[in-house]
Amino acid sequence: MKESGIKSGKVGLESLGIKEAKEVLWNLTPAELVEEALKNGEGVLTDTGALMCDTGKFTGRSPKDRFVVKDAKTENTVWWGDINIAFDPEKFDKLYDKMIDFLKDRRLYVRDAYAGAHPDYRLNLRIVNTQAWHNLFCNNMFLRLEKEELKDHNPNFTIICAPEFEADPEVDGTRQSNFAIINFTRNIILIGGTGYAGEMKKGIFGVLNYILPEEKNTLSMHCSANVGKDGDTAIFFGLSGTGKTTLSADPNRGLIGDDEHGWTADSVFNFEGGCYAKVIDLTREKEPQIWDAIKFGAIVENTRFVEGTRTVDYTNNSVTENTRTAYPIHHIDNAIEPSRADIPKNIFFLTADAFGVLPPISKLNTSQAMYHFISGYTAKVAGTEVGVTEPQTTFSACFGAAFLPLHPTKYAEMLGQKMNENNVNVWLVNTGWTGGPYGVGSRMKLPYTRAMITAALNGELDNVEYTKHPVFGVEMPNTCPNVPDEVLNPRNTWANKEEYDAKATDLAAKFVKNFSKYADFASEDIMAGAPQVEVSID
Repeated sequence: MKESGIKSGKVGLESLGIKEAKEVLWNLTPAELVEEALKNGEGVLTDTGALMCDTGKFTGRSPKDRFVVKDAKTENTVWWGDINIAFDPEKFDKLYDKMIDFLKDRRLYVRDAYAGAHPDYRLNLRIVNTQAWHNLFCNNMFLRLEKEELKDHNPNFTIICAPEFEADPEVDGTRQSNFAIINFTRNIILIGGTGYAGEMKKGIFGVLNYILPEEKNTLSMHCSANVGKDGDTAIFFGLSGTGKTTLSADPNRGLIGDDEHGWTADSVFNFEGGCYAKVIDLTREKEPQIWDAIKFGAIVENTRFVEGTRTVDYTNNSVTENTRTAYPIHHIDNAIEPSRADIPKNIFFLTADAFGVLPPISKLNTSQAMYHFISGYTAKVAGTEVGVTEPQTTFSACFGAAFLPLHPTKYAEMLGQKMNENNVNVWLVNTGWTGGPYGVGSRMKLPYTRAMITAALNGELDNVEYTKHPVFGVEMPNTCPNVPDEVLNPRNTWANKEEYDAKATDLAAKFVKNFSKYADFASEDIMAGAPQVEVSID
């Protein structure tokens, strides 16, 4: 088996059963991987030097084809259902052997890396790819080893990703030809039949979401995080469209990371070594840091050029709305490395409430924080998805239900414990509508939202008077620097106060109905954070 590059002297591919391959290229540099990708016809260069690639049939993750092997280790710990779909261990072993056999005649790209910027919690990785650009993606997204470290690398978890390999559902036990399967006993992720690179990133996130809370007593979080000049850490949770990327990207604060973090007894640390950002409608004016990060070594996925040029047309959604870029975190000027900082002083739950009910900023007690954390609420508005013609509630547990191997209450209880131990402020920030619902009111002004977050970070909301929301029970500040007082209480912004009251009660009922599927596992402390509304659950 022909091999080249910097290879670990401790563990080779033989440990995976890979004893023959056409060629194995170990730990190539970004420049070498770009050359390989171009030579293989996997992509083309843009005028900024970034590599443009297509992911093929799948332009996003396929949640219904994500499986977890159900065995003695996971049977009584994993939250089984339509998020974590059980997979038979014997079927996994047979599928694994088929994939290894498939790789015999392939050129393989192998990358050694790790996840977790805290040395006590790092997960050593090995990724085996059949495509060079996928290996470059892993170089960008995971934490990079020094040359000397590569020689002694001993992986804890392995990804084998072969988009060209398709399963036979009737034989292999998958739903269709594509699959992503995590095996926590064998410490392997198998990915086949899909070229969407994000399956590798989120696969490892799922692994850490199991290992850290279950085995290391450490909270894993789907969030962005930054740190001020005085060392004050802030965490931002929020689903798509809530402004998480925009509001956490602050030129006056250092970026810890944009998506995945752990919270230990003494620090917050990034799981990743890069950023995977949406680029649909990207402009330098809106997102200067992301714009400038898309240079040589970065990847853009499923984008298209302005006709007759090599300039990316970020308005082009002809392939997908989910166009993305992947780049190493050092492409961001204010990123801190290593990506670690002290425990947070402030946590922000971002929501784009299209019903115009929730306050633009409110303070949550521990019970409310746990309840809203499990709820993970935002709203879709007309035009965001096919078939959405009026505002719709969206709930995603812990702001990332798709990546939670454990029950959401496990993560929420850890959050509540850390809040109490460290006297952390938790704020619910509505970046959505004010003065009425979508179609009547208007979107909250971004300068107001920034001013409210800045005031919270600077401690300027610590000693102001608050008013309790009559339905949700959260505390609304009566004043905030650089924000008109009348904006702070949403009821005051509605022309018809009775309509507001009715809409607030209706939204609260949707919260309660959504939460009913978690209620049997939730403690009294968590349930105490529920809005005050009577609802009959069918």
